[in-house]
Amino acid sequence: MTAEMRVRIRAGDTEAFGELFDEHADAVHRHAVWSGCDPVQAEDVVSLTFLEAWRIRGSLRADGDSLRPWLLGIAINVLRNRRRAARRHREALRRLPVRDTVPDFADEVVARMHDADQVAAVLAGLRALRRADREVFLLCVWSQLDYAAAAEALGVPVGTVRSRLSRARTRLRVLTQREMARTRMIPVEQGEYR
Repeated sequence: MTAEMRVRIRAGDTEAFGELFDEHADAVHRHAVWSGCDPVQAEDVVSLTFLEAWRIRGSLRADGDSLRPWLLGIAINVLRNRRRAARRHREALRRLPVRDTVPDFADEVVARMHDADQVAAVLAGLRALRRADREVFLLCVWSQLDYAAAAEALGVPVGTVRSRLSRARTRLRVLTQREMARTRMIPVEQGEYR
């Protein structure tokens, strides 16, 4: 992304912002999905991310390369805000009087949509990671940012990104293996599963 493009975006050039969306919307969507959103929620995160990027476009630095770290940093904040709002909503619902309710089958339907038990094990492991480690892992591994870009997105030193990524990889390996063993997907012998 050239400095000229950054200047155009800062100035409110809608064509430049459209190009930014075309170039990075998929990366923001993937990040949201790997952060635990379903695809529909991820679309909301993309919308909110670009809405917020448009709102704060004046704070965009005039120098730099790709705008993906800037957008993913905004997406991380959007995801945090959504989680916080969801937690508050759940807490408010718990305070309401209990009524006869119809069971919600949405989670069961979503679970059946995932046909790969290994992916489910990895996602469970990701959810169990500390937030800071998970964010670094998602940025570096699944969003394919280098250490410097991830550090910029998170506002931390590059060394912090490296140590968090190393810790996340080690911990995720253990958590994934534990989850696979729990769901009996560890191979017993060649080609067999318990």
